[in-house]
Amino acid sequence: MPRVTHFEINADQPLRAKKFYENVFDWKIEKWEGSVEYWLISTGQEDIPGIDGGLQKRENPDDKIFNFIDVPSVDEFCKKIVKNGGTITTPKFSIPGVGYFAFFKDTEGNQFGIMEENESVK
Repeated sequence: MPRVTHFEINADQPLRAKKFYENVFDWKIEKWEGSVEYWLISTGQEDIPGIDGGLQKRENPDDKIFNFIDVPSVDEFCKKIVKNGGTITTPKFSIPGVGYFAFFKDTEGNQFGIMEENESVK
């Protein structure tokens, strides 16, 4: 069953946001070594329920906190989203070494992302 597995915090000043979340919640936030400016957020111990996330520079004024749902196939779930009244806002794309993604709005206008993990994506 697909689950929310990752969140993203969009910030005008990522380093300021990093400091805020580290100081308030004691989250561990470290720069990702990938191809884009991105920080990985660890929110707690792996043996305690919860999810981890990421922090990035806000690209669009409407970008807020964004949730990702892990799915076995982005292609399959894009079809299901549209069939059930959702809208694909960003078609399938890949991030090398991570996998495939697509963004959508549900029937209420809420934005989410779906992701298909595949470390072999180039």
